[in-house]
Amino acid sequence: MNFVNSDLDKNNTFVRPAYFIISGFSGIQNIKYYYVFLFLLFIVSVLGNTLVMVIICLDHTLRTPKYIVVFNLAFTDLFGSSALVPKVLDIFLFDHPYIPYNDCFTFLFFYYICLSMQALNLVALSYDRMIAIIFPLHYHVKVTHRFMFTLIASFWLFAFTITVIAVSLLTRHSYCNSVVINSYFCDYGQIYRLACDDRTPSFIFSALLTVLILGLPLVFIVFTYLYIGFALSKVATVHERVKAFKTCIAHLSLVAIFFFPLLIVATLTGGMHPNARIVNLSLTSAFPPSLNPIIYVLQTKEIKESVKKLFKIRRQSKIAVRI
Repeated sequence: MNFVNSDLDKNNTFVRPAYFIISGFSGIQNIKYYYVFLFLLFIVSVLGNTLVMVIICLDHTLRTPKYIVVFNLAFTDLFGSSALVPKVLDIFLFDHPYIPYNDCFTFLFFYYICLSMQALNLVALSYDRMIAIIFPLHYHVKVTHRFMFTLIASFWLFAFTITVIAVSLLTRHSYCNSVVINSYFCDYGQIYRLACDDRTPSFIFSALLTVLILGLPLVFIVFTYLYIGFALSKVATVHERVKAFKTCIAHLSLVAIFFFPLLIVATLTGGMHPNARIVNLSLTSAFPPSLNPIIYVLQTKEIKESVKKLFKIRRQSKIAVRI
C-alpha cells in the first residue's frame, strides 16, 4: 500500500502521508480491560456533564455569571470526551490504527481546543472566586453577565487561534521518515518529531503551547488563591476564612484533578516507560471530564439544592397526575 502522496516543488520534494498510524498501548497486557474502563469514564462524562448543563438551563437561579463558566466547562468536557474517547476506542479496541492525514489533524484540532478551554475555564472560575471573596460588595458590578460572556468568547477565540496555528505548522512539514505516532491520539509533539525537514518552528510553538495552555493558567490560579489567602489573613477571623475557602473547594478540586496529573507526567517523562506515559496521559484526558460534574453536584450547594428542587417538582407533578 502506498502511504505517501508527493507534491514536487522546484527545490525539494514535499511528502504528505495518506495516513498516520497510531501505535499507543502496544505491548500492554490485558489492555482491553483498560478500554472498558475508558468507556465507563466516557459514559459518566456524558451523563454527568449533560446533567449539569440541563440543571443550569432549567433552574433560573443558576443563571449567574459563575454558572455561565460552569456551563461552558461542562460543555467543553462533554465536547472533549466525545471527540477523544470514541476515536481512541475505535483505534485500539476495534484495531483501526490507520487514520487519514486530514482526519488526524481534525482530531488534533478538537482535542487541543478542548484542552485549552478546560484550563481557561478554570482561570475564569478562579477570577470569579477571587472577586466574590475579596470584593463581595463590588461582585455584581465587576462580574456581570456581559463581562463573563465576553471573557468566555475571548477564551474560545484564543483557543481557536492557537490551535489553528499549531495545525497549520504541522501541515507545512514533510513526513518522509515515518508515519507511526507513538501516542494514543494525534499528539502535536509526536507528529512534528516525525517530520524530516526543519522542525524548529514547531518545537518552539510546542513549548509556547505548554506555557499558554498550562503554565500561565496555573500561575494565575495559584496567584489568585495566594492573594485570597493573604487578603483574608489581614481582615478575617479564622471562622470567616474557613467559610470563604469552603466556597472554593469545588474549584480547587477541579484544578487539582486537571493540573496535577499533567505536572506529574511532565516531571517524570524522562524516567517513565513510554507505555506508562501513554496510559497516564490518557487518564489525564479522560478523568477530569468525568469527575468535574460529580464534584460540582456533590460539593456545590447551589447545584445540590437545584437537584433537590427539580426532583421535588417532578415528584409533586407525578402525585398531581395520579390524583
